[in-house]
Amino acid sequence: MTDRAQATRERILVAAERLYAEHGVLAVSNRQISEAAGQGNNTAVGYHFGTRADVVRAIVRKHTGPVERLRHRRLDDIGDRAPLRDWLGCLVYPTTEHLAELGTPTWFARFAAQVMTEPSLRTVAIEETLTSPSLARTVAGLCRCLPGLPAEVRAERNDLTRLVVVHAMAERERALAGGAGTPRAGWRATATALTDVLAGLWLAPVTKQGRRKEPP
Repeated sequence: MTDRAQATRERILVAAERLYAEHGVLAVSNRQISEAAGQGNNTAVGYHFGTRADVVRAIVRKHTGPVERLRHRRLDDIGDRAPLRDWLGCLVYPTTEHLAELGTPTWFARFAAQVMTEPSLRTVAIEETLTSPSLARTVAGLCRCLPGLPAEVRAERNDLTRLVVVHAMAERERALAGGAGTPRAGWRATATALTDVLAGLWLAPVTKQGRRKEPP
């Protein structure tokens, strides 16, 4: 790929990520992305990437590489016998560190929240992020810390963790982009607060529910 083509692809990805984050993925057309990227040809998005799902996949891959490297580094630092809070930190800190490195404004957190709540594209995000080797290692370590937690409760809390992390980061990013105040001074402090919340979530008691009598 030539340098010119690569530069064009990058401009398209930046424009698409911003527009998707601000307006929602399905509300943005390829024509709008091409115009925002400074492309006179309205078919530039399709030419360089293909479908909307292909654009989303390319944006996710652009960010998951750096996040994956940061998570691997953190995993190597904590070792395999780390306590619960360290494993939870591996879920949170790599993304906040990446967002901090990008500077302000960023759009990735809001983009991720939009994609994860759009049924037609959610599978793309899951395939690209939730199947990463570092994430699988993190989840395995987390489960080792709570061997007595029933499988269904573990699955439920895993889903809740994803919701908390994705939307909390999106809200902070939205506040920063709008110039509003935030509860925490920086992304690192935000990650620490999120880790506190997740520790409480995973260590919460499990209420046993009796079997309900089915109606006749």
